[in-house]
Amino acid sequence: MAIGDQSAEASALYDQFVAAGTCQAILTSFQHLCDSLDIHPTDEEWFYQTLKSKLTNWKANSLWTRLDKRFNHREYAGHKACATTRVLVIGAGPCGLRAAIECKLLGARVVVVEKRDRFSRNNVLHLWPFVIHDLKSLGAKVFYPKFCAGSIDHISIRQLQCVLMKICLLLGVEIYTNVGYEDLQEPSPEVSGEPGNAEQRGWRAKVSPPDTQFPATTLMCSLERMVRGTHCRGSPARSSEVNSPSP
Repeated sequence: MAIGDQSAEASALYDQFVAAGTCQAILTSFQHLCDSLDIHPTDEEWFYQTLKSKLTNWKANSLWTRLDKRFNHREYAGHKACATTRVLVIGAGPCGLRAAIECKLLGARVVVVEKRDRFSRNNVLHLWPFVIHDLKSLGAKVFYPKFCAGSIDHISIRQLQCVLMKICLLLGVEIYTNVGYEDLQEPSPEVSGEPGNAEQRGWRAKVSPPDTQFPATTLMCSLERMVRGTHCRGSPARSSEVNSPSP
């Protein structure tokens, strides 16, 4: 495909992503966009910069300008404040997604798991002025032009989730739906190959992806790379134990 054709295709896919109005439509359109640009969040140390360098149409550039301004806040230390931290967020509600964004801005590796595959909560949230300012600085109006226009200071939970999910994905947060959290297991010594040689095992989150929707090994591969930097092999299972390093 010629460079011009690829750029036009990516621009069209970006527009579809921006306009997507459901959880699955957002994830699907984002996957198509990444495929078109030949990138994947789990393969890039700083996915956002790679995406920004490949998606350069004027609409995307206006969003990059906003996000770059946010990235430049000194609290984030150039995206390195939490560069060695791995974060698992349980639940893709507004608070979980906003927490994922903040962790990603700080430089952490972030995975979100959500047991459902749709956003259906139409309850209306009234937002404090500082929350409105925060969301606008992250580009909320790009994805929802009516966001807090004029004297409006509210938004539905579903719409807010859609906005935050899109920001998460663009920053490189990995989001998995149909994955349920079961339990958190404390660290304990784990005997390695040689007798008397014990290796400390970190915190473990037990999750249950349905076999027909989400192979457990896919999630395991993603999170194992967060911990060990290695590939994961195995067969799909009903439940999985995901390791995290000790604090």
